[in-house]
Amino acid sequence: MPRYYKIARILILFTFLIALQIKGYAQPLRVAVAANAQSVIKKLQADFKKRTGIELEVIIGASGKLTAQIMNGAPYEIFLSADTEFPDQLFAKGYGLKSPKVYALGSLIVCGSVKGEVKNWQSLLKSTEVKKIAIANPKTAPYGKAAKESLKFFGLENDIASKLVFGESISQVNTYIQTSAVEVGFTTEAFLYERVDHSKVKWVRVDPKSYGKIEQAVILLKYANQTNLDKATQFYNYLSSPSARKIIDANGYHLPLQN
Repeated sequence: MPRYYKIARILILFTFLIALQIKGYAQPLRVAVAANAQSVIKKLQADFKKRTGIELEVIIGASGKLTAQIMNGAPYEIFLSADTEFPDQLFAKGYGLKSPKVYALGSLIVCGSVKGEVKNWQSLLKSTEVKKIAIANPKTAPYGKAAKESLKFFGLENDIASKLVFGESISQVNTYIQTSAVEVGFTTEAFLYERVDHSKVKWVRVDPKSYGKIEQAVILLKYANQTNLDKATQFYNYLSSPSARKIIDANGYHLPLQN
């Protein structure tokens, strides 16, 4: 084989390898995010890109459903859950590279377009004014689980069982509230920061003593080993940075203590 053919083959191979490297570098980081955080993740996404140049591809869903997808091979590199239970399950079964860490603390609210006084929401839910009450699926959505715990705590489960409308995720509950498909819904306080106009809804925080602490955890997934571990690790660490914590704190969440 003439020498110039060999050189040409080497150049083609070299070009191909460079193209693969560029493609891999340009590929966005795939981040699975619980539906309650879909507003704050947009702000974190923009800030992270500004600081690192790294693009995120965000996949929104209920924490339980995202967990099932990960266990079935979904190519996510980071998972931001609305609790610690699902990330702990993933880590215990070998899907994580590092043990989960809490990045935000959630707050449950009762919210809706009603004439009655929401401060007395327990009485309001039992009144004839409220015919439909939205909560997220307690099996797959941690805020739905918290809502169910609160209803049980206040002895309301049986009284309002026929009024309950279950959303697939907290984002569906928020849609029900926004479109007035229900009079009242249990949602995350972060929902208020998604709305430009707050005048059409009334809301009140649910006593945190009535439900388990909503610790929202992030886990660095094993799939990152096959793609770009460096980028995934950067975002995992970024969530504990002062800039990320400032954004989280300003959008309806409380901050966990740092070690």
